Amino acid sequence: MSTPDAAGGPHPLDSPVHAALTGPHAHFAERRGRILRYRPDVAPWAAIPDTPTAEDWDDAAALVGPGGAVTITAFREPPPDDWETVFWAEGVQLVDAGVETAPFSGAVRLGPADVPEMLELVERTRPGPFLPRTVELGTYLGVRRDGVLVAMAGERLHLPGWSEISAVCTDESVRGQGLGTGLVRAVAHEIRQRGETPFLHAASSNTNAVRLYESLGFVLRRRTSFLSALAPQQPPARLPGPGGVRSEREARAAAAR
Repeated sequence: MSTPDAAGGPHPLDSPVHAALTGPHAHFAERRGRILRYRPDVAPWAAIPDTPTAEDWDDAAALVGPGGAVTITAFREPPPDDWETVFWAEGVQLVDAGVETAPFSGAVRLGPADVPEMLELVERTRPGPFLPRTVELGTYLGVRRDGVLVAMAGERLHLPGWSEISAVCTDESVRGQGLGTGLVRAVAHEIRQRGETPFLHAASSNTNAVRLYESLGFVLRRRTSFLSALAPQQPPARLPGPGGVRSEREARAAAAR
């Protein structure tokens, strides 16, 4: 069920991927018909209408290609029978309700040159999807020990007035030292400095992470679900139309208009 925002319309956090890809992250978007997704080297997330039609699912399949993955948050309709569900999980959406934010003196800013190290840390800690260009989505901060990246956190979905904290991870060798807490507070501080509100998602089963975020001042806004499904190997027979895939350059031009 959608929650109205202050203006009485649907709240952007009810469909955060759509709000991001039609807002601050429009230059990362690929579109076909009513289906939007991040470029596949940036993030796995896609936006599908609340009540998708058969044509919408055909467009999604054409967008990702045969056997390609569509990953959705806040989904309401299961995919058609010829799609293969590979991941489904219950989750929570938490929002800032008085987090004590502060810069973290032990943190360094991370950028494209740090991606190989970031991918290695993600491989060791499994915080969730992180791809070669995910670092471009927002601010990323990290902690190094003896030159090795051992903890990081950053921003993922960016929608009007809101920014999601994501990729919070700490190497097993330094857990219990408060690095994750310091990084979350520091990323939240960066978001607040822009006049925006931090939020985040977590799997309901990750009770340790949920307890940490609640202890920092995040509160449950809504329960949600995460779904990843593979498109049929046989592509739809429909011909491409004017709503075909847009290039990143075309998306940037459209966002600037």
